[in-house]
Amino acid sequence: MAQVMHWQKSTFSGGAEGNACVELAASAAPVALHLRESDAPDTALTATPAALAHLLAGIRTGLAPQRTTSKTFF
Repeated sequence: MAQVMHWQKSTFSGGAEGNACVELAASAAPVALHLRESDAPDTALTATPAALAHLLAGIRTGLAPQRTTSKTFF
């Protein structure tokens, strides 16, 4: 049986109605964080807390890898 996700809207998304927000959910065993855009709820980024923290730290410092083509990702 699939685990039910409890999605939480980002506080940076503003208070306006509509589909302009980022949502976060957590799952256990194995621990994972899931991010999605509310206008595309069937597509989510899933990562461990450590991997997501590393990615966010790289973005904040400008050291994150840059995408070079539409087919190349992090």
